[in-house]
Amino acid sequence: MTTFALVGAGPGLGLAAARRFGKAGHTVALLSRSSQHQDNLVYELAQEGVQARGFTADVLDPASLTAALHEAADTLGPVEILQFSPVPRSDFMKPVLDTTAADLDDPLAFSVKGPVTCVNAVLPGMRELGRGSLLFVNGGSAVRPKGTVAGTSIAFAAESAYAQMLHTVLAPENIHAAQLVVPGAISPDSATSSPEKLAELLYGLHTDRTGFRHYAEPMPDPQDGTPWPSPSAAP
Repeated sequence: MTTFALVGAGPGLGLAAARRFGKAGHTVALLSRSSQHQDNLVYELAQEGVQARGFTADVLDPASLTAALHEAADTLGPVEILQFSPVPRSDFMKPVLDTTAADLDDPLAFSVKGPVTCVNAVLPGMRELGRGSLLFVNGGSAVRPKGTVAGTSIAFAAESAYAQMLHTVLAPENIHAAQLVVPGAISPDSATSSPEKLAELLYGLHTDRTGFRHYAEPMPDPQDGTPWPSPSAAP
């Protein structure tokens, strides 16, 4: 049995993804800062027959991330799928002209150093397995920068570049890196971006293993409103 490791475990997309991968037969490692949140999710998943366990880690603390992922592999089984989808803090989203160099320290640590730390922790195990999936979830500013949310726009763009390089260099090893861009809000009522719809898309990225960048829904062109690109297109 292999493990689905979720960095950024929460009651929305996190729970839906844990449920989807767990029901496919993977054990689930839930990484977040709050052990109480982890306990609630573990209990809820157990009611549905999904084996899950919480591991406390802070995305801004590389040592805690590495330790949590190693412990998850040791106790639950090798990590075959890593999903990196923590929610950025609101203070990462200042307007560009109000953003100082110091304001970028935490967004870049969160969205670049965090993923690099996680990948370095799980990659040796994936290589031993001979397969793996690295799934990155970002908002629309990852591909279309917004001056009102400068920190996430800059940091998500850097995360995207890192993930795309992984996609290229790891493909020959049967390790698939993919990005899911969610342009709008994640909402239970959304036809395209509900937690359950996104969880199914993420599971498809793991199983289909085609392309790097995928979209939950089209992004309207800021000039004329034309949708671009089609959902799940991979430029």
